Amino acid sequence: MPTLGTQNISTSYPQLLKTFGLGGVDGNLQVITDGDNTSSALSLSTTGVQSTGSLAVDGTSLTASTGTATIGTLSVGTATISTATIPSVTLSTATISTATISTATISTASISTATIPLQLGAITFGSNITASTGTATIGTATISTATISTATIPTINGVSTFATGFTSSTGTNTLGTIASTTIVNSGLVTVGTLEIGGTAGPKITNVSYGTAAFTGSTFQDLDSATAGSNVTTGTFAVTGAALGDIVFGGLTSIGSSTGTNATLAQRLIPSFRVESTDTIRYVILNTDITSHGTTPAGTLYATALRFTA
Repeated sequence: MPTLGTQNISTSYPQLLKTFGLGGVDGNLQVITDGDNTSSALSLSTTGVQSTGSLAVDGTSLTASTGTATIGTLSVGTATISTATIPSVTLSTATISTATISTATISTASISTATIPLQLGAITFGSNITASTGTATIGTATISTATISTATIPTINGVSTFATGFTSSTGTNTLGTIASTTIVNSGLVTVGTLEIGGTAGPKITNVSYGTAAFTGSTFQDLDSATAGSNVTTGTFAVTGAALGDIVFGGLTSIGSSTGTNATLAQRLIPSFRVESTDTIRYVILNTDITSHGTTPAGTLYATALRFTA
C-alpha cells in the first residue's frame, strides 16, 4: 500500500476497503465500503460475488461451472458457445450482433421478439409459422395437412390433389387436363372444345341455340293446283351458327289440337339448316296428297352443333 506508507491509519480511512460487518469475509454476502462507510456496488462472500451495477469481464470468458446463473439484462456483442444446455429461457428482448453456437439444446424457450436473418438446414415448427409482414419464400415444403384462410399462389408445378373442391371466387381458371369420371356443375360452364368418348371420340367445338315465333300457316296437299302452297319456309337468327353445322329443330304447334284437320299434323315434316352465318332456314312440308288444313302459331326452335374429328 504505497499511498499509505507515510500516512497514519486514523487519517486514511477513505482509502481503506472493508466489509460491512465486523467479522470480515464469511459465507454471507457483505457490501464492500470504504473507511468512511460509503457503500460500493460490490458484495463479497466466501461463496460468491455480487454487483448492483455493471460487471465487466476483461478476460476471454465468463464461466459458471455449476449451479444456476441468473442474469437480469444481457447485451452481447459477440458470443461463441461450444456447447449449451438450457432447460428454460424466457427473454423479453435479446439483441445479439453475432452468435456462433456449435451445439444448443433448449427444452423451452419463450421469445417475444426475435430477428433471425438466416437458417440453414432442417427446421421443425411444433404448431405454426407466421410472417406478419413481407414475403416468406420457402424452397421446398412437405405438408401433410394445411389449413389456409387466404393464399395467393402464382404457380404450382406438378400434381395437385384437392380433397373436396377447388373454388376461384374471381378470374378465370385454366386447367390443362381434367381426369374425372363424373363432373357435376350447378352453374354456367364455357368449354372451348369438348371431347366425347375418349381420344377416339368426336370433339364438339360449338353449340348454338335460338328460337323464333311462328305465326301459323295454311297447308295444301302435294297435288294441290296451287304451286308451292304445301310448303312454308322462312329464316330466323341463331347466334353462333355457321355453315356446316348440324341443325336439329322443331315447331311447338305441330300436332296442336287447335289446328284444322288432324290428319295434316301427321304429315307435316319440319326441316332446318344453316342458311348463312347466324341464320337458320326452316322448311315445313305437307307430304299428304289428299289432306289440307291449318297449323296454329307456335315457337320455332333450333340447335346447331359443330364437330371436329
